[in-house]
Amino acid sequence: MTITESPESITSSSDDNSNLRRRRGGGDKAVEDVTESDSSSAMEASSSSDDVTGDGGDGRFSDGNEIQEEQNDKVENEEQRKATQTTPLKYVYRASAPAHRRIKESPLSSAAIFKQSHAGLLNLCVVVLIAVNSRLIIENLMKYGLLIGSGFWISSTSLRDWPILLCCLSLPIFPFAAFLVEKLAQKKYMSERVVVALHIVITTAAILYPVLVILRCDSAFLAGVTLMLFACVVWMKLVSYAHTSYDMRQLAKSVDKGEHSDVNYSYDVNFKSLAYFTVAPTLCYQLSYPRTACIRKGWLARQLIKLVIFTGFMGFIIEQYINPIVQNSQHPLKGDLLYAIERVLRLSLPNLYVWLCMFYCLFHLWLNILAELLLFGDREFYKDWWNAKTIDEPVHKWMVRHIYFPCLRNGIPKGGAMLISFFVSAVFHELCIAVPCRLFKFWAFFGIMFQIPLVILTNFLQNKFKSSNVGNMTFWCFFCILGQPMCVLLYYHDVMNRKGSAS
Repeated sequence: MTITESPESITSSSDDNSNLRRRRGGGDKAVEDVTESDSSSAMEASSSSDDVTGDGGDGRFSDGNEIQEEQNDKVENEEQRKATQTTPLKYVYRASAPAHRRIKESPLSSAAIFKQSHAGLLNLCVVVLIAVNSRLIIENLMKYGLLIGSGFWISSTSLRDWPILLCCLSLPIFPFAAFLVEKLAQKKYMSERVVVALHIVITTAAILYPVLVILRCDSAFLAGVTLMLFACVVWMKLVSYAHTSYDMRQLAKSVDKGEHSDVNYSYDVNFKSLAYFTVAPTLCYQLSYPRTACIRKGWLARQLIKLVIFTGFMGFIIEQYINPIVQNSQHPLKGDLLYAIERVLRLSLPNLYVWLCMFYCLFHLWLNILAELLLFGDREFYKDWWNAKTIDEPVHKWMVRHIYFPCLRNGIPKGGAMLISFFVSAVFHELCIAVPCRLFKFWAFFGIMFQIPLVILTNFLQNKFKSSNVGNMTFWCFFCILGQPMCVLLYYHDVMNRKGSAS
């Protein structure tokens, strides 16, 4: 508790006020002098509050730590506000009032820079970014014209992708098959070994079926990527459903044996909960989820408008910037090294914009829209990965729940569990890119697995320099500036070489 004014100071202040009244003889002059005395005593009390502090009422002196400084600032601002409200403005700040009462650092000094709010500087960066890129867009349009073709939104070749659409619509068959297996398991019509084997067959078929459809059909790349994303989502939901149901059966059996009798582990195979989980914006199955009260129609309309705008902006960058750069470049591993570096760096900026737009559209706008329609309450679909100090920080809840910690519980060391997690992620990244391209060069796979030595590097830099900036800058450099543009160039030229050799 901060001591603002002692009883002695209050008594002396009242004595001074009565003396001033007797000395000046009352009237308006006396009122002015009393106001001046009250203002000066408030200033003295504020000054004393900066020097005398207490911790729990024990009257200890301040040691200048961060918490005490924040408390002093709050007390000073509160007293200044009260003085301004209760006292005429011409008596608040006198020329004799002390302006410097405490040791302080400059706002941009290394000791105080992370204690300040940088919202204004962030707004400046956004304004500068918009101004610079607007100039570049206008310059590009004046030089090359609008490169987006008439079939940007709807192409006649999209009608040939009807097998992809049918495959996408038939994917809910696999969750229904998993439900039947769990229903039979609940009634104890089959053993645990048979249940596990059937779930393995169902999840494997759920990922192989779209792969075969894409490879046998001459579909567009975007349609293939969309189908593979849906297939991977269905596969992860099936794994979570089977894993969670198995765990709930084991807990129910332990309750029947008398273990954990004080906890209620109810196991119920409910088709309604599975149907909701199939369309819900989550990959982790549970019987019930936090729910919101109603659908905010105005908010939902604004998110839909944002989704359309950012999707169009993403397509504009791809057609206007990325495609010409990629088409006019050589294979990054077959040619001049300096030229390849220049192409990668030229591609890095528009690729970064597209990746950020994709993340914002998919993981923020679309998942929030889906959650709003389904009254899904938990909207933490992502962490603040942009502040990641090491490469291994952006880890998904599904990966932690169904891969990483199960490996640890089965005796696998932490390094091995992390290796398995990265391997699973690398396999699905490769499937989502290589299958639509009909080309298995494993660039995406090696790109994900290359993050393992980067984890060691960023952890080393983080421990050596004791600074979050070093690890975060390393994360951004390898994650968006070098890694993704390199993969884009590699896959593009390999696809072009395959088409050229086929023709």
